[in-house]
Order: sequence, then C-alpha cells, then structure tokens
Amino acid sequence: MASDTIYTPRQQYVLLIVCLVGLTALILLGLGSYITAFLGAGVLYVVLRPWFAALVHRRNWSRQLVTAGLLVFAFVVIILPFTGLVLMLVNRIRLYAQDTSQIMHVLHLVEQKTGYQFTTENNVRDLVQQVVTWLSTRIPSLASGLLHFMVVIGLMLFTLYFMFVQEEAFLRGLRRYLPFRASTLQELGDALRNTVNANVLGQALIALVQALLTTFTLQIFGVQDALFWGTLAFFTAFIPVLGTPLVWGPAAVLKLAQGQVGQGVGILLVGVIVIINIDNLLRIVLAKRMGDIHPLITLAGVVLGVELFGILGLVMGPLLLSYLIVLVGVFERENRSRKRLQHKRSKPLPAPPKLPLLPE
Repeated sequence: MASDTIYTPRQQYVLLIVCLVGLTALILLGLGSYITAFLGAGVLYVVLRPWFAALVHRRNWSRQLVTAGLLVFAFVVIILPFTGLVLMLVNRIRLYAQDTSQIMHVLHLVEQKTGYQFTTENNVRDLVQQVVTWLSTRIPSLASGLLHFMVVIGLMLFTLYFMFVQEEAFLRGLRRYLPFRASTLQELGDALRNTVNANVLGQALIALVQALLTTFTLQIFGVQDALFWGTLAFFTAFIPVLGTPLVWGPAAVLKLAQGQVGQGVGILLVGVIVIINIDNLLRIVLAKRMGDIHPLITLAGVVLGVELFGILGLVMGPLLLSYLIVLVGVFERENRSRKRLQHKRSKPLPAPPKLPLLPE
C-alpha cells in the first residue's frame, strides 16, 4: 500500500530533528530563570557523589536514607550559609546606594590628599545604583521574591534526589542520548569533575580562608564593618588576578587618607605578604588534588558565566569553556583519524611481485 505522506524519508528525518530542537528551545525558554535549579543540582551531584558512592555502593547503606541525609547536609551546610552571605551583601550594598555620604567622605579624604577631584556626589550615586541593579539581576536572593527562591531551591533538591535515587537510569540515559562516543563522554565527565573541584571545592576553600584573613586583618587595624568587607572578600576571591585586593586595598588607602599611616601600611603588608601568598600556596597544593584549571579559562569563564547564569556562573562559565576545549580536541582527533583512514583507502595497492622467467 502506498504511503499517503507527502514527505520523503530524508525530509521526515530533517523535520523530526527540527521538531526536537524547537521543542527543546521552547522548554528551555519556558523554564527561564529556573534553569539554574537544574544546573545547581548537577553541581551538587558532582560534589556529593563521592560520599554517596562510598556509603551506598561500598557499604550497602540504604539509598533513600543516604540521599535524604545528603539533601539535608546540602541545604544546611551549603545552601543556607551561601544564601545568608548573598543576602548580607545585597542588603548592605543597597544601604550604601541609599546613603552615599560614607562613600563621599572617603572620596573627599582621598581628594584632599592627592589634590585631584574624582567625581561628584550625583555621579557616585548613579554609579552605586548601577552596581546595585547589576547585582540584583545576577545574584538571586530573597529580595527578588520569596516564592521564586523557594521554587528554585525545591526544584534543585527534588532533581538532586532523583539523580541519586535513580542514578543508574540517569547515567544510562546520558550515555544513550548524548551524541558522543564513550571516550568523549569520559573526557566530558573528567572536565566536569575537574571544573567543579577546582571552582567549587578548591576555590570555595581558598575564598573562605582569604575572607577570614581579610576579616581579622581589617578588624585588627580598626576598619568599620570588617565582617561585611570580609564577606565581600569571599566573593571577590573567586575573581582571578584581582581577588581580595579589591577589598583590603581600598581599606588601606582609606586608612592612609585618614592619616593613620601605621594601620594603612599594616593592612598592605598583611595583604601582600599573607593573604596573596596563602592564595598562591593553596592553589599549588589543591591543584593536584582538585583539578588544575588554567587561570585564563577561569577568568573568561567567570565573566561569561555570571552574565548568563548569575552567581552560579562562577562554576558554569569555566565549565562551558572547558567543554568547548574538550570538544575541539575531540573534533581534531576524529578529523585526523578520518583523514588517515581516507589516505589508507586512496593509497594504491602494491603491484604483485614479478615471477622469474622460466627457462625455455
């Protein structure tokens, strides 16, 4: 019986791909800001999976019980403290945006010492307001909506629960539906693990140590709101090259502008000798154990990731660049193999050896 369709098999195949791409795009567009919940679940899965594997696969503990414990741990130890830091940062910056007198006082002191006028109060207020607006769009917090925050956290934990409980089916689905060979999937998995280890575990540990040192240093040398500036140092520590000098550097300049030379020099000495060097030392120690990511990839990835995913882009941005590098390497290797195969096929077969002439 003849088919009633007007499409050829090839056209049907192309239209099927178009439908799949279109539906995927609509789903991603509909998820909108909630896509960060799935990305966050993937990051937490990589972080917590070694514990899950040790307790479930090696010691044969209850899968549901271990998963519930890991979810509670992630919420209490990771999500709540990080959310508190974000709220503290955003709320304090908004206070500075509403009252710029403290910032103008510092600028006037610097202007008096240097003899140069930097800006006017209106310009400072506009600049601070732009910073607050940018942070509000990049950093999710309770201020942007309690319902949205609860939905994102709930969706992330819900996704993480099924990633652990149905781990085998989840991994089998990735291997089946991702259009990559087994070796490529292994490389992508290694890139994901190295990036998460370097930019979540390793960098978070480095940022925490630097934030504590910055807080203690500013507290010892009499800087007001040392806890807030230490919290800000935790986030700036994720920025390669710049890092915590963005915090203790201006604090030292402020002390010098106020005529407190000893305190200003003390902050600079501790910052340069201790805080910066502890960063370099920890990076060397942790790079071998938690993944070694090139600083340029981290810097470009952070700029890209924060613009696309907000605060979660601190991890997702370097991961995207790492995946790009892996896929380029896979493409280069596959293309080289294909060229070698074509060269072997096009190479003419050797002529059969000539038989010696028989004597007549």
